[in-house]
Amino acid sequence: MKLITKIEPTASRKATAKIRVAAYCRVSTGMDEQLISLETQKTHYEELIGSNPEWKFAGLYFDEGISGTNKEKRPALQQLIADCEAGKVDRILTKSLSRFARNTTDCLEMVRKLLDLGVTVFFEKENLDTGSMESELMLSIMSSLAESESVSISQNSKWGVRHRFENGTYKISYAPYGYSVSDGVFSINEKEAEWVRWVFSEALSGKSITAIARELNEKQVPSRRSGKWTPTTIRAMLTNEKYIGDCLFQKSFSDFRFHRRKNYGERDQFYAEDHHEAIISREDFEAVGKLIEQRTKEKSIKKGGSHYRKKYPFSKKIICGECGSAFKRHINNTGSISYPVWACARHLADSRGCSIRSIKEADLECAFTTMMNKLIFAKKEVLDALFDGIRSETHRTNMLRIDEIDAKLEKNAERREILVTLMTRGYLEPALFTSESNELSSEADALAEEKEKLLGVIVGGIQKTEALTELIRFVGHAEPSTDFNGELVERFLETATVSTREEVVFHLKCGLSLTERINVE
Repeated sequence: MKLITKIEPTASRKATAKIRVAAYCRVSTGMDEQLISLETQKTHYEELIGSNPEWKFAGLYFDEGISGTNKEKRPALQQLIADCEAGKVDRILTKSLSRFARNTTDCLEMVRKLLDLGVTVFFEKENLDTGSMESELMLSIMSSLAESESVSISQNSKWGVRHRFENGTYKISYAPYGYSVSDGVFSINEKEAEWVRWVFSEALSGKSITAIARELNEKQVPSRRSGKWTPTTIRAMLTNEKYIGDCLFQKSFSDFRFHRRKNYGERDQFYAEDHHEAIISREDFEAVGKLIEQRTKEKSIKKGGSHYRKKYPFSKKIICGECGSAFKRHINNTGSISYPVWACARHLADSRGCSIRSIKEADLECAFTTMMNKLIFAKKEVLDALFDGIRSETHRTNMLRIDEIDAKLEKNAERREILVTLMTRGYLEPALFTSESNELSSEADALAEEKEKLLGVIVGGIQKTEALTELIRFVGHAEPSTDFNGELVERFLETATVSTREEVVFHLKCGLSLTERINVE
C-alpha cells in the first residue's frame, strides 16, 4: 500500500488584514453649481478606496453647510474621531487642510490625537501624509496657511461691505418698525408709523420709556415679532436715526471669531443723510435725544451726593395713569395747615389736560407700607413662584434661540466668504455677486438685531432676578410694620402709576406689579 504524504504550503495563504480607510469631506455652502458638489466627493473617495486592493472602505463622513473655523461645530468630524478611538478606522483621506481644519491649533491637536491612536491622515491637495512625516513642521506651516486664507477671505468680504457703504450701493433688506422695504428701498408703513409718532410724542411729554412700553403692552399694540414691548426696545426706537430719514452703517461687526459685536469705534462707520422718507422731524428727534441724555445723567448721580440727599423717596417714580406725565411734589396749604402732596404735572399746568388731582404724600406712604406688609405675609405664594418664572423664561427659551441665531450667523459668514472667493477668481458676475452679497448681509443684520434684542431681554431678566433675590432676602427676615421706610422705595420700587385718586399700582424692580387702594379723606 502506497504511503501518501501531504505537503503543507511553506508560506501562509492567509489573507493579510486590509487597512480600513475612511474619507472626510466638507462643503460649506449649498451653492452646488459653484462648488465641487458633495456627491462628486462621495464618488471620488468611493472609487479611490475601492481601487486599492489593500484598502477596505470604512465609511464616508461629511459635514454640509457648516463653518470649518472650529472643529466643535462639525458633528461628522467628531463622529469620525470617535470611531477612530473605537478602533474602526486605520487611515483617513481628506481633500485639503482647509477642508479638515482652518485653525492651526485644532489641526495639530487632531493629528496628534489620531497618531496616538495609530490612525494616519492623508491630505490630497498638499500631498501630506502624517504617517510618513518626520516632524510636524510642514503640517504646522501648511495649516497656518489655510488658516490665513480663511481670515483673508473674511477680510475681503468685509472690505466688499465697507466699499458698498462708501459708494452708497449697500442695500438694506430689513427695515425698522414703521417702515417696509423692497429691493433696498424704504417706504413708510402707516399702520406702524402711527405708533412710532405716538412713542416720540409721549417721550416729549415727559413719559419714561418704561411707562411707554407698559402702555403699548396694555393697548395690545403688536410689535414687529409679536413679542412684548420693553424699555430697551423703546430706547432703541427713540435713538434710531432711520426715523429722521438717515442711515448709520456698520453699527455692528463680526470679529475674527465670527461673533457679532456692537461697534463702539473699533470699525469705521458711514452716515447717509436723507436716505429715505422721514417719520419724525429732526427737531423732535434731537429734543428726545436731549431728554434721554439728561435722564441718563440724573440716574448716574451717586448715593451720598448733594443732589441725591435732596431727593424724596418717590421723586421721579410716580407716573400719571391718565396722561402719562410725571408727578411732582409740592406743599399744599389749607388755611393754617400745610402738608406735602404729589400731583400730575399736566394737571398742574392745565386742569383740563388731565383730571387726576393731587394725592397726599402720607396716603402714598401708607399704600406702599401696606403693599410691603402683604409681601412679607405672602412670600411663598407670590415671590417664590415669580422667581421660578423669571429664571425659566430667561435660561430656556431665549438662550436656545440665541444658540440658533449664532449657528445661522456662522453659516451666513461662511457663505459670504465663499462668494468673495468666487468673485475674486472670476467665477461670478459682479451684478450677481452684489445681489447675493446684499441678501446675505441683510440676513446677518436681521439676525444680529434679533440677537441684540434677546440679549436685552436676558439682561433684563437677570436684573429682575437679582432684584427679586434681594426682595426675597428682605421679606424673609422682616416683620410687618406701620412705619413708612423711604429706603425700601429706593431699593425695590421702579415706578408707581396713579390710576385714580383711589388707586395706585406699584411696579417693583423685580417685575412684579401690585395694586393698592388709597384712602382719600
